[in-house]
Amino acid sequence: MQLSVVIPIYNEIENLEPLHASLVRALEGAVDSFEVLYVDDGSTDGSRSLLREMALLDPRIQVVELRSNFGQTAAMSAGFDFCRGEYVVTMDGDLQNDPADIPVLLAQMKKGFDVVCGWRKDRQDRAFSRKFPSWVANRLISSLTDVSIHDTGCTLKAYRSWVVKRLHLYSDMHRFIPALAAGAGARVTELPVQHHPRLHGTSKYGISRILKVLTDLMVVRMIARFAAHPVRYFGVASLPLWAASFFFALLGLFKFEREGGVHFLVRWDLSYMTASVVIGITALNFFLLGLLAELSVHVSGYFTRVGIEPLETRMGGGEVLDG
Repeated sequence: MQLSVVIPIYNEIENLEPLHASLVRALEGAVDSFEVLYVDDGSTDGSRSLLREMALLDPRIQVVELRSNFGQTAAMSAGFDFCRGEYVVTMDGDLQNDPADIPVLLAQMKKGFDVVCGWRKDRQDRAFSRKFPSWVANRLISSLTDVSIHDTGCTLKAYRSWVVKRLHLYSDMHRFIPALAAGAGARVTELPVQHHPRLHGTSKYGISRILKVLTDLMVVRMIARFAAHPVRYFGVASLPLWAASFFFALLGLFKFEREGGVHFLVRWDLSYMTASVVIGITALNFFLLGLLAELSVHVSGYFTRVGIEPLETRMGGGEVLDG
């Protein structure tokens, strides 16, 4: 399988059939083989039933059904669990992303990149409720993750399969995949893509998401910077404390004369020795914390994903795979 398209769906019944028709037009002849994974994230408007009907008509459709509304990150994670393509493309199910851009993203990947992000240069959304929060989030993410992407919130992205198969996603971290991938050594770039106004349904995002972005951003920054070998960073952080502990120990054990003489103190200076011991214990705790973090990373298998368990997976032709 050359390409897997992963699309989270939540109450998009009016968009499903036109979206799939657009995908088929864009991908037939552009790629050797493809599958489309629609991940129903607990829809209540009949989207799930319609997706099942569509899967009976087109064997390239795979429907992953989640038990409840877990959110976009969980839906993507579930789709990544079942995708089989060499390349993986994610996009929204609201017809605002244009499937015609997918071959362009794939062509850019063949130049040696592992992640190609879409950039909605001419975004067709409301200025205050959508554009402003996105602008703030993009600035924060770019400045704190050192990944220069104009539009981290654009769902239309293309990945090599190893990138999405090895990342552990939770909370609302789907927008941070490029930063996490870059931390794992992936080569990341971006391309301008088309963006259309929403014709059917309602948006699921708003200005309140800035708070979620801020909290997740701190976690991603720590993961991207320290996850590979945390003991190194905590060890370096403990060095000034070890030096301070040694310095106070010298002051507690020896008396330094103004003339340059040094005398060993029979009765130690308890104030200096106490400071030396306390700082030394703090330095030791820093180092041990780094060691525990190192062990946790290896035991948990960082970049090894644990996906959301789906209710069931429905293949084209009606075949159901138990999650």
